[in-house]
Amino acid sequence: MTAAARFFGQAVERLDARAVLDILVIAALLYYALSLLRGTRAVQMALALALLVAIFYGARWARLVMVETLLGLLLPYFVIALVVLFQPEIRRALAGVGQNAFWQRWNFHRVTETQDDVVMAVTFFSQNHTGALVVMEREVGLKTYIESGIPLDATLSYDLLLTIFRPGSPLHDGAAILQGNRVAAAACFLPLSLNPMLTTQLGTRHRAAIGVTEESDAVVVVVSEQTGSIALATAGQIEQHLTPEQLGKRLAEQFARRRVGAGAGELTGAGMAFLRGWVLHNLGLKVVALALSFLLWAAFASEARAATGFSAPLESHTSASTRVPGPAALR
Repeated sequence: MTAAARFFGQAVERLDARAVLDILVIAALLYYALSLLRGTRAVQMALALALLVAIFYGARWARLVMVETLLGLLLPYFVIALVVLFQPEIRRALAGVGQNAFWQRWNFHRVTETQDDVVMAVTFFSQNHTGALVVMEREVGLKTYIESGIPLDATLSYDLLLTIFRPGSPLHDGAAILQGNRVAAAACFLPLSLNPMLTTQLGTRHRAAIGVTEESDAVVVVVSEQTGSIALATAGQIEQHLTPEQLGKRLAEQFARRRVGAGAGELTGAGMAFLRGWVLHNLGLKVVALALSFLLWAAFASEARAATGFSAPLESHTSASTRVPGPAALR
């Protein structure tokens, strides 16, 4: 207990402005990684990796040479295995850079008419138990999935959606992908979600809707052919049993953008509200990331200090007692 208190006390004494900035940057990266891992199959592997790292530093502190050496050899291969096993999560993380609410406030797309057409068509599908899968593209392009279907590049309308998903139509099976107010393609193939946390009651349409939102920031509307229920999938999550009114409200929230020509006072108030919401959102996860960042910084700082303290006497001893005579002295 005394050693731990001494360790943290020394770490706090070494804190300065540069160290605080270092801790905050690493905390932000850890928070982003933890928010992506939460609720996925990568959580168990991440916990195992954290446990191995903790054992490694514990073995170094206790001077267990064999344990430290073995873990030092195995950890790099373990990291490579994580990269190979969790390619979808890593790809989603890279695609999600810059897709947070702050950056999305600066886009100016008018999608009200598009939403109205989609809501009216989905209402008809729900009443008649017609299966439908409508993908609405946002910032991340869906060209890969568009190329898997039949290109249309047609102006979006209520009648066009009814024609696409009419039972017996060649375009009925698969997804229709919307780009703004245009239907880019229909009968498109989407990746199925492999998330083991999903209920087994979800069918292929719903799993495809979740799968494409795991790979991009798209918004997907699903209508069940069996029950006629309406669902909305975003960011790897799905909300089921929506009414048409609820669907319209959710779509408006998802595609909400900062209005052009807003006054300075309104922008300031919106900015403060956004900042307050960002601080309170996932507060527990932010605290965990900050604590982990501080522990990592303290461990690395302690290790760097020990290495510096060990090398200084060696240099002094070398310069004082083992000085090599020059050519003049030899003559």
